[in-house]
Amino acid sequence: MRVVHVGSEVFPFSRSGGLGDVLAALPAVQARQGADVAVVSPWYASLVGAPQVVWEGDVPDAGPVTVGELREGGVRFLFVGLRAFERPGLYHDDDVERFCAFGRAVLPVLDALEITPDVLHGHDWQAGLVVAHANLRGWRTAYTIHNLQYQGRWTLHEAWGWTGLPDWAMQAEGVEFHGDLNLMKAGLWFARHVTTVSPTYALEITTPRYGEGLDGLLVSLARQGRLSGILNGLDQARWDPRTDPEIQPYKNALGKAVNTAALRGEFGLDAAPILGVVSRLADQKGMDLLLMALPDLVREWNVVVLGGGDPLLTAALTGWGHHPRVAFVPGLNEPLAHRVYAGADAFAMPSRFEPCGLSQMIAMRYGTLPVVRETGGLVDTVPHEVGFRFADATPEALTAACAEARTVYKKRAVWKSRVKRGMELDFSWESPARHYLELYARL
Repeated sequence: MRVVHVGSEVFPFSRSGGLGDVLAALPAVQARQGADVAVVSPWYASLVGAPQVVWEGDVPDAGPVTVGELREGGVRFLFVGLRAFERPGLYHDDDVERFCAFGRAVLPVLDALEITPDVLHGHDWQAGLVVAHANLRGWRTAYTIHNLQYQGRWTLHEAWGWTGLPDWAMQAEGVEFHGDLNLMKAGLWFARHVTTVSPTYALEITTPRYGEGLDGLLVSLARQGRLSGILNGLDQARWDPRTDPEIQPYKNALGKAVNTAALRGEFGLDAAPILGVVSRLADQKGMDLLLMALPDLVREWNVVVLGGGDPLLTAALTGWGHHPRVAFVPGLNEPLAHRVYAGADAFAMPSRFEPCGLSQMIAMRYGTLPVVRETGGLVDTVPHEVGFRFADATPEALTAACAEARTVYKKRAVWKSRVKRGMELDFSWESPARHYLELYARL
């Protein structure tokens, strides 16, 4: 099976979030399962690594193109270099135009390298145009929604010339969306099959509450049997408390206590249990709910928050820096993230919606019990006998769930049994990768 994945980022070469993790782990496991796998992504100025140039040329309406290649874990990584990606950083305000250029360049690059996949698998809105052009060639295509909220929209009259799509697609029965070009819709409309990253999220997005204006199209896809949910996996080699070089490695709750003491000492926290948060600071993640709940939470918890994003949420959390039971570190800090997962007792994810989520999986693998809102992938991954779930997206519901966790924490034998169950859960990519290969075979 020849598979080409297309996405905007891939760890460790380029990454801003979970998409990069998926495009690192899933292709590698599929390669181990016998597939011939390539990943196509932009060649950013800030790309980590030194790809070998394998092709240079001009692509109509995309301009000069340089293609670099790296091979790792049995996967061929191809990086498409365009003028649009020569600036530092991954994402910018003109990303719709940039990823239209990328979308125009990918298939000519595959042609030049004599790669014709059995299935082209696009990921999120940045790959929507690639899927559309592949479908118009008659290629078999799969398309995965990692987060429906981000859709790649731009005024249609300005953006249409960027796409290279036929005029008949410039309508509601195509890629038009309320007067805009919508690259997420392009992927949904043209793909032979659409997946998203958990079964519960696949159901949720067919409703007006979670459908982000595309629920009508998604209902239609579901009725046709063209929409399904395949739960993301976790890179269990990268996130393994037994071998993690960023912490004091451990196999059980007894070893975890050393890391809890270290995190307590790092931030000068008292003897109360530690509630950890590693998150984008965004309303989607319920970080405003966490802020509103903090006055109640700090009565019984130390709270350690690592994350960056919304400036207002960042400023509000910074304002809590004086409190002896609150530690906030802004931005991305991979080593600290490992220490929080290993050292916290519980882990808060009060998400308004969560397509899949990796943090709750990591937390349980590290013996840290998640406190999560019942939505999306959090429903599919956090068993009642391990974590603590709440229904309403309110600070009161979050506080009540944390209070329940605090009560159980006092029952040390019960808490340790939950920790043990969580650490034994299997979140590997083996099963999801097989499900994708079975989907490709059906296509």
